[in-house]
Amino acid sequence: MNVGPLLRITNLTKRYPGVTALDDLTLDVPRGRTGLVGANGAGKSTMFRLLLGLAQPTQGRVEVCGIDVAQDPIEVRSRLGYMPEHDCLPLDQTAADVVSTFGELSGLPPRAARQRASDILDLVGLDEARFRPIGGFSTGMRQRTKLAQALVGDPELILLDEPTAGLDPMGREEMLALVSRLGSFGISVLMATHLLDDVQQVCDHVVMIDAGKLVVSGGTDSLLERTGIVTVDVGRHGEELVAALARVGVVAVAADAVVEVTINTDNTDNTDNTDQANHVVPEMDLVRDVIADLGLPLFRLSTRLTSLDEVFLRRSAVPT
Repeated sequence: MNVGPLLRITNLTKRYPGVTALDDLTLDVPRGRTGLVGANGAGKSTMFRLLLGLAQPTQGRVEVCGIDVAQDPIEVRSRLGYMPEHDCLPLDQTAADVVSTFGELSGLPPRAARQRASDILDLVGLDEARFRPIGGFSTGMRQRTKLAQALVGDPELILLDEPTAGLDPMGREEMLALVSRLGSFGISVLMATHLLDDVQQVCDHVVMIDAGKLVVSGGTDSLLERTGIVTVDVGRHGEELVAALARVGVVAVAADAVVEVTINTDNTDNTDNTDQANHVVPEMDLVRDVIADLGLPLFRLSTRLTSLDEVFLRRSAVPT
């Protein structure tokens, strides 16, 4: 069993006439669920084409599941499933026909491919619709069909290009739940998206790129650092608490039915999370004591986590 990184990318550059789509990327991506984050035009689709061996890098090297894509693209593609962003399904065919055809293309005998297609369509919630023409499917059902065809060959890694594109809120949540389940089947995921909330919800690892350059790569939890903000919910008494905290020299504002208290951590950028957390504790004790002295109800008191949006904006603003 291969225990190395799922993807190893070394000095990867891809140039087209007049534009550099990817610019000297070097990173390892572990097994599990990884979000590939960037705005439209950041280089996500170009990276997928390079991983699939459908384009050649200008320079650099790409390894997928320990295999050099340039040396053996066919073997690499046998390990991959791919869900494209754009609508590309034959509308006059049924979901069962399409998915079983992809099963045969992956090497399954016709009968086994048909059974495998039935199992996968059941997994993605299309069991009852599998014999209906795709032309009558909703956007969500077409997205599920694309996911099913990517899964039918039992891939080691599945590439998802904007899997929640065009979905309503319920459809988006259902798709993300399906993506989250794939790990239980031993399938790793690389999900390209510009929606950081999707990544924060289902991914263990994040790779952020901007204009072809690497912004940051790391575990989702490690990137969600604690801020210098304490969130306090005292019901309708927010303004009273803000005034009381001001009297003891603590800066606070009432925002969205809660009070946000600014913690004065010195040199936060050069302080590790443990030291910062140790500094925050006395500040939280002071806030709690003020609340107790006022006799206010306390529904919640916690430090706020940085979102992936904040991480992306902070890191992409750093000059390279």
